[in-house]
Amino acid sequence: MNKIFKPKQLNSATKHPMPDTIEPPCISQAVSEPNWREAKSHELTALMRHGTWKLVPPPKHCNPVGCKWVFRVKRKSDGTVDRFKARLVANGYHQRLGVDYTETFSPVVKPATIRIILSIAVMNGWGLRQLDINNAFLHGALSETVYMLQPPGFKDSSKPGHVCRLRKAIYGLKQAPWAWYSALKNAILHFGFKNSQADSSLFIFQHKSIICYFLVYMDYLVITGNNSDFMNSIVKQLGCKFSLKDMGSLHYFLGMEVIPTPGGLFLSQHKYIRDLLSNTNMLGAKEVCSPLSTSTPLKLNDDTASFDSTEYRRIIGSLQYLSLTRPDISFAVNKLSQFMHKPTQTHWATTKRLLRYLKQTIFHGIRLISHTHLSLTTFSDVDWAGNLDNRTSTSAYIIFLGSNPVSWSSKKLRVVTRSSTEAEYRALANAASKTVWIHSLLHELGFKLNTTPSLLCDNLGATHLSHNPVHHSRMKHIQIDLHFVRDLVHRGAIRVCHVHTQDQLADLLTKPLSKQRIEHLRSKIDLADGSSILKGCIRTAHGKPDPPDS
Repeated sequence: MNKIFKPKQLNSATKHPMPDTIEPPCISQAVSEPNWREAKSHELTALMRHGTWKLVPPPKHCNPVGCKWVFRVKRKSDGTVDRFKARLVANGYHQRLGVDYTETFSPVVKPATIRIILSIAVMNGWGLRQLDINNAFLHGALSETVYMLQPPGFKDSSKPGHVCRLRKAIYGLKQAPWAWYSALKNAILHFGFKNSQADSSLFIFQHKSIICYFLVYMDYLVITGNNSDFMNSIVKQLGCKFSLKDMGSLHYFLGMEVIPTPGGLFLSQHKYIRDLLSNTNMLGAKEVCSPLSTSTPLKLNDDTASFDSTEYRRIIGSLQYLSLTRPDISFAVNKLSQFMHKPTQTHWATTKRLLRYLKQTIFHGIRLISHTHLSLTTFSDVDWAGNLDNRTSTSAYIIFLGSNPVSWSSKKLRVVTRSSTEAEYRALANAASKTVWIHSLLHELGFKLNTTPSLLCDNLGATHLSHNPVHHSRMKHIQIDLHFVRDLVHRGAIRVCHVHTQDQLADLLTKPLSKQRIEHLRSKIDLADGSSILKGCIRTAHGKPDPPDS
């Protein structure tokens, strides 16, 4: 009545606080920050030291690629700031095939290979070393002629119209990973290693009693073996050739925490999950006990409003990378990935349910334990005609090396099957192919299995079909898969056996399950809750003693 109004309060606190350091989107904002100025100076010094380019007048019909500065805050596994990183990146999307690039390749080791090497290291009590190559792509020489514009903010005032003729590979170029891999491969082969036939990013050294393995994931390297002196000499020789940073024992690799335990190793991505929940504002969400609902089927057209496809794809892409240590979400991620071209509100609600499940199981991960009995066991299963849109089936397998899960997959079959036996047999063929690949990899690594690899299926028709050729006349439409599996069985490469449905571990990757069923299968796969391990590791990293009630 007296025209007295309470002043509006500005929000000084929020439920989801902003990070301490914000990455600048452009160079004009980074100039004012001393940390970013120092990071740019280090990057430019490295470029000059490697002789990355030479300033030349632009030739006729020259189409130089652009470049930009990218700024990132590198953090440790506990979330604290490790360093400020500035990277000069070329706009590789301006390149043309056959003109300024020809060969492309990404030196990325397969996830199954990583888990197999870690399992072997645990079984033999070997040490694991982690290495990082500084400015890795700058070590690769270019065979093509590539011109680039001068870096923003660092143009030569005496030659403002000149362009950079690149001598070395630079981040962003399409051929940069291939050039770096060629340089690294030549160096490692010079040390006596052999390139694996099963995985091109794995290098193997076997001479007399010395065994050593080298894993390559872009500029991250992992080395393990039975002789620490030999490993030290390899690291020293590699450091003489490349700018190397020895990060000590393997502890944080590809967003995955590798934590030593009394019985082996514990693999978790709890920091990655926490960052994902923070980015989606789901840290305060209510928790659930299963990744998908068993009563709400997912289909393409569900009569609900559409959802932002860009945001949906970003979240699903992040979830796909999370399956590195979480086979229990493989089916959910595979199912949600089928709607990325046209997501709806129902699909987004299901995605949020999966994020709530991750919040409830944020400390869960895989436990790799040591054991003497080296065997290869594969569980194969299929959800026959489970897709409501086109009635295709979802096939899945999970492969164990001893009791350690090393490979898994949940994938939609390309064809519509006319019977459950046909669907199970096609899934059996996919699982058999992966099992044979892992068997060949183990043979390359110099490890022999104690028994023939076992392939377990809960469908009697598919099990009998792999042994009995009488059913050929009724299965002519799947002859390729049929002959492939039967040939492996006859050669003794694999052994197909029947397993009860209650013990079918691949069920976790083929359909939505109840809470009780998930808990039962999770205990068998050893998807352990490592909250006490991770919290103890974080307390040790900060130098804090355990609380009295821990």
